[in-house]
Amino acid sequence: MKKHFLSSIKICLPVLFATAAIHFSRGQEEIQIQKQIDVLGQTKPIPVALEGFSGEVADVLKFDLYVQGFSFVGPDAAQYQISGTVSGNVQGRVVDRVAKSTILSRSYTGTTLRRQAHAFADDIVQAVTGKKGIGQTKIAFKAQAANGNGEIYVADFDGHSAQAITHDNTIVAAPAWVPGRLALYYDSYKLDNPDIWYHNLTTGQRHVVAHYSGSNISPAASPDGSKVAMILSKSGSPDVWVGNADGANLKQLTHTPEDESSPCWSPDGQWICFATRLSERRVLAKVPAGGGELQRIPTAGAPNPTEPDWSPDGKWIAFTSQTGEFDICVVPAEGGAPTVLVAGEDPSWSPNSRTLIFTRRTGGHYVLSVLDVFTKQVKDIARISGNDSQPAWAR
Repeated sequence: MKKHFLSSIKICLPVLFATAAIHFSRGQEEIQIQKQIDVLGQTKPIPVALEGFSGEVADVLKFDLYVQGFSFVGPDAAQYQISGTVSGNVQGRVVDRVAKSTILSRSYTGTTLRRQAHAFADDIVQAVTGKKGIGQTKIAFKAQAANGNGEIYVADFDGHSAQAITHDNTIVAAPAWVPGRLALYYDSYKLDNPDIWYHNLTTGQRHVVAHYSGSNISPAASPDGSKVAMILSKSGSPDVWVGNADGANLKQLTHTPEDESSPCWSPDGQWICFATRLSERRVLAKVPAGGGELQRIPTAGAPNPTEPDWSPDGKWIAFTSQTGEFDICVVPAEGGAPTVLVAGEDPSWSPNSRTLIFTRRTGGHYVLSVLDVFTKQVKDIARISGNDSQPAWAR
């Protein structure tokens, strides 16, 4: 088997496509496998069988693959057979039962069995779909114990290996990753005002980016990390501003009497999407990152849109819609008819532009869940305590 070595990271502190049916025989039995191109909210999961794994490794493989559009079935119904052993390290093999060929055979060493299992899951996704997996990605979020202010945490995408990044014992909110770097922006009341901070997770060093009179909230780093968008009320009502990564050279992009919120960037860095009000209705809009005319993004049928997040492939905008409750919706980036996926709020895209992490309320508290937007398969991640909310996925 080919060896695959892992390295650990230390942190200091709706378009429809044709469906093709494929038939093959196993003895006297004919099996039909459906190969589908992804359809938002309607795709059938890829059927796989898993054998030879148990305990933590099996749990990791099932979690990672399920939230990326796979389902687990018996061997006779599977399109792909995933097998292997765990004896000090993970060894895995994937057989395509349609093509009757082995598409992956690999042994993993280094770090923990859990991380090896995540790496194997990533390789399975790559081998089967041609897309990069998310098993070794990170998230940031706010964890708030009962009667507490909360702190910013960073964890593996499934909630494991969580570490507190702040220890401010005050109100914190809205963590946002700098793409491609182990660094975050977030809001903190550490200086008795809602201010925006930058935090280098490798060194643990941090500094204030925006500390103006009034609100300094909702930071969002540009795709290349050179700029940061934010909501500031320094000129009156909360508006969208953009500045250098350190907060210098600020430019005001919106000048409305309404309260703008939740800016996010298009992956090409040309646009900033946000929530606002037009004609007394809550809407999504975008503005050129260098300044210019505001444009509305239609979301007909999904009222009161807030908390937008632009997918890394540029095709979709996920957002929260509020009717009687909060729903996670996805709309084409140019606007159109949204697809309502699941009850929840605060959506954030993974790097694969397929999986979302979001907040949902259950049993009187908030938890984080991950959602495959094409199959609607959902799993809760591991919880810290009290309420976990406001997730952000590292890209």
